[in-house]
This record gives sequence, C-alpha cells and structure tokens, in this order.
Amino acid sequence: MLTAFTATLLLITISELGDKTFFIAVILSSKYDRKIVFAGVVAALATMTVLSVAVGRIFSFLPPIYIHYAEIILFALFGFKLLYDASKMAPEAGSNDEQEEALEVVKKADQKFVIGKTKWGTLLESFILTFAAEWGDRTQIATIALATFHNPYGVILGGIVGHTICAAIAVLGGKLIAGRLSERTITAIGGCLFLVFSAIALFEGVRSTPA
Repeated sequence: MLTAFTATLLLITISELGDKTFFIAVILSSKYDRKIVFAGVVAALATMTVLSVAVGRIFSFLPPIYIHYAEIILFALFGFKLLYDASKMAPEAGSNDEQEEALEVVKKADQKFVIGKTKWGTLLESFILTFAAEWGDRTQIATIALATFHNPYGVILGGIVGHTICAAIAVLGGKLIAGRLSERTITAIGGCLFLVFSAIALFEGVRSTPA
C-alpha cells in the first residue's frame, strides 16, 4: 500500500501542478470564496480518483503478464511524449497554453450559466469545471494504470492527497506562482517521472497480487 500511495502522490502532485485544472482553481478562487472553490475542486478530483481506481480494478482481472507489459509501455509512452513536448518548448515558456485553456473554460461557463452567485452555485461550478477538465487527462489514465497493478486503497489515498496539495497551492497562492511556472520544466519532470515508473515496473517483474 505504501508503494502505491507514494507513486500516486508523486505522479499527481508533479503532473497536476500548472495543469488546466490548476489554473481553473486559480481563476475561480480569484472570483469567489476560496474555501468554497477549494471544496468543489477537491470533491471533483477525489470523485475522479475513485472512479479511475474503480476502472483500474476492472482491468486488474486480466492476466498479470498482460497488465505488467501494458503498464511498462503506457508509462514509457507518456514519458517520451512529455519529454518530446518539452523539447519543442522555448526555454522561457510559461504555462500560457494551460492558462488560456482554463480562462476559456471559465469564460464559457460564465456565459452559459449564472451559477456562481451563491455558495452552492460556486461549489457546483468548481466541481463541474474541474471534473470536466480532468476527464480523459493523462493523470486520469495514469491513475487507472496504477490502480490496475497496485493496491487500490493506496492509489486512492495518494491521488486524493496529491490533488488536495495542488488545489491548496492553486487556491492560496496560485496567482503569485502562476507566472513563474515553467511549462517546459514541469513537462520534462513529468516525463522523467513516467519513465522512472516504467523502469520500476520493468525491473519489478510480474506480480500476482497488488502491492
């Protein structure tokens, strides 16, 4: 369980910092009550984590040898893709792309729905926008992969703690660090981390029981 918790915590914390969901939390917390936004964001990410783990446990019934090599290949592909993306970014590049996407998401929501006027409205908007932004994200896929081969409770706990850390940073000090985040650096670190997990899976070999 400790292995699953640590791996998921590291993966989520590094991958989500400066992600679109991070900037959605930054933008919403600048408009509405920070505590309400934080609660909505964490609730959405916790829900997504539990759903991802549930999907992962379905795949865990496949033969261990298939799961083993799928984990190695998936994490390796993620790692090389992120390193390739980082190599194409300018050294001084910030997280402008993610910020612009987040701004567009919040802008469209404000145009379609006037739900942020009350506490419940703010909570609902924070939950919906965060959940939608996280759906299909690489961290969701990675969480599914981790839950397929590792202790599900450790993955859930590590994922929720990692998401909570990132949400707290976004809500409390997001505006201060947003302009200092280097998209290239974060992408490269994320790519290296995925490759490390792929290598660990390769050297660990096939296990018959979750760890």
